Amino acid sequence: MPTDKPEILYRKATLSDVPAIHRIIGDCAELGLMLPQSLAVLYENIRKYHVAIDATNNEHKVIGVCGLSIIWANMGEISSLAVDPNYRGHGIGKALTQHCLDEAHELSIKKIITLTYEQQFFESLGFSVVDRQTLPLKVWSVCINCPKNQACDEIAMIIIFDDIDEIHAPNPASLPQANYTIPITLSQTKISGQPNKQI
Repeated sequence: MPTDKPEILYRKATLSDVPAIHRIIGDCAELGLMLPQSLAVLYENIRKYHVAIDATNNEHKVIGVCGLSIIWANMGEISSLAVDPNYRGHGIGKALTQHCLDEAHELSIKKIITLTYEQQFFESLGFSVVDRQTLPLKVWSVCINCPKNQACDEIAMIIIFDDIDEIHAPNPASLPQANYTIPITLSQTKISGQPNKQI
C-alpha cells in the first residue's frame, strides 16, 4: 500500500497485463460490483482496456482497469471499471474513465453509456441517468450470465458528445436480434391470505 501519492501512468492494456486485470476485476466481482471476466475473455478483448500503472520505484504494477466497448455506429459502453483497494482515493478511477472517453471521442463515438452503482461518480464526469429500456438489446447480452438478471439494480447512464456528428447507420432494432431479455427490477406485493408473490 503506497504511503505517499503514487506515480501513476495510464496506457492501453497489453497481454502481459491480463493476470493483474483478472485479479482486480475478480476482487470487485466478489463484492457484487460487476461481473467476473474469465482469462479467455480478457485475452480475447484486451484491445478495449485501459490500465493504470503504479510507476513508483519502477515497479510498474497494474492497479486499475477500465474498458471501452463499441456497441454500434454511434454508441459505446464504459465497463469493468475497477481499482485496487489499496490505491483508491487518488482519482485513478476518474482518470481511467476519462482516458476511455477520450478514446471514444477520437473514434467519433457520439454516445457512451454505462451500467453502474456509482451514479454520483459518473455524474461528475458528465453522465446522466437514462431509461434502460431505451438502450439497444446488445447492451444486455452479457446479462444472461448475471445472477441479478431478473432483479437488476444497476443504473443506466449516458453521456453525449455534442461536437460529434451522428453517424447514419441501420437502426439496430431493425436487424435480427439474439434472444436477450432486458433485466428488470422485481418488487414484492403481499396478497391477503397468500404468501408474497414476485411481480
